[in-house]
Amino acid sequence: MTLLKKINWKIAVTLIVLAGAGAGFLAFGPPQLMARTETTLFCSSCHAMQSQFEAWFNVGAHRSIRCVDCHLPHENLPVYYVWKSIDGMKDVVVFYSGQTPENIVLSDRGKRFVQANCIRCHSERVAMINQERECWACHRFLQHRLAGVRLTN
Repeated sequence: MTLLKKINWKIAVTLIVLAGAGAGFLAFGPPQLMARTETTLFCSSCHAMQSQFEAWFNVGAHRSIRCVDCHLPHENLPVYYVWKSIDGMKDVVVFYSGQTPENIVLSDRGKRFVQANCIRCHSERVAMINQERECWACHRFLQHRLAGVRLTN
C-alpha cells in the first residue's frame, strides 16, 4: 500500500467514527437531557404553559405524576422517544416563532395518548365501564383549564 492510500484509509475511518459518535450524541442528547426534559418544571418553563402548570399543581390527585406520563404514548420506549422528539420540536418551533395560540387545545392525537394513559394507569377501575367515552367527559375537573375553576368556586 502506498503512503497516500494508508492516510486516506485512516482519514475515512476517523471520519466514520466521528460521524457515528456525533449521530449517537444527537440521538441520545447530552447527558441528562432526556431526564431534564421529562420534568414538569421543564414543561412549565414556557410561559404559555403557566396556567396549565398551575391547574395541574392544584388538582391534587395527579400532582405526583409528570406531564409526559399523560401526554406521551407509553406502549414502548422507541415510540415514546419518537413522539417526545416530534412534540418537543414542534413546541419549540411554535413557541420561538411566536405562533403560540391564546388557548392551547389538545390535538386529536394528544387526546388518544391521554385516553390510553388514563386507561393504562386506572385499568382495574375502567375494566367495567364503557371505554368509548373520553375519561374527561365525566372527570371534567381533571382538565387543566377547569381544575382551578373548581378550587375557586
